[in-house]
Amino acid sequence: MQIFGLTGKYCAGKNYIASLLEARGLGVLDVDKLGYQALEAEKKNIFAQFGADLQKTDGSLDRRLLGQRVFGKPENLTALEAIVHPPVNRLTEEWIAERDRAGDRACIINAALLHKSIVFNRLEKIILVSAPFFTRLLRARRRDGLSWREILARFVSQKDFNSQYLAKNAEIYIVENPGFNGGEPSCSRKRNQKLERRFDKILGNC
Repeated sequence: MQIFGLTGKYCAGKNYIASLLEARGLGVLDVDKLGYQALEAEKKNIFAQFGADLQKTDGSLDRRLLGQRVFGKPENLTALEAIVHPPVNRLTEEWIAERDRAGDRACIINAALLHKSIVFNRLEKIILVSAPFFTRLLRARRRDGLSWREILARFVSQKDFNSQYLAKNAEIYIVENPGFNGGEPSCSRKRNQKLERRFDKILGNC
């Protein structure tokens, strides 16, 4: 079974691309969702490591506050990854094994931090989703409601994003995703048709 990777910079729209790939019948694993599950499952360890004030009144983890606590702090980020990555890696391997048993010819690993995935070195092709700077800026503002300063800080933190993939010995495919969801139906159809033609070249018979 072929394993393809899917990733992109903050608000490049990789999840929209993932939805189109899934509609083609491909199995798509959202590793970011696994990460959220792992955060909740390991929240007691996270409270112990990063502070009890991360616990909300309903007992859940304040992910936004946790993000502020680890953003731009390599030691804290490394400590968090040591807690979260093992269960995420286990679930990823289990999902791939299940797809393989089902006889799938290919599957997609969708992850913001694809280069840190346990299957990174097994990827045959990597799809890098790209979008113009101002499109990503507006998407981030509309979706996450962050301040312009917070958004720009995230952009700056990813300045070397593409290099970690271009240096890998795998086929890299850039997929442009410049539009917004919604809008004129005719524009959406044209964009999706263009993307489908791009997928045909990348995926071949998969």
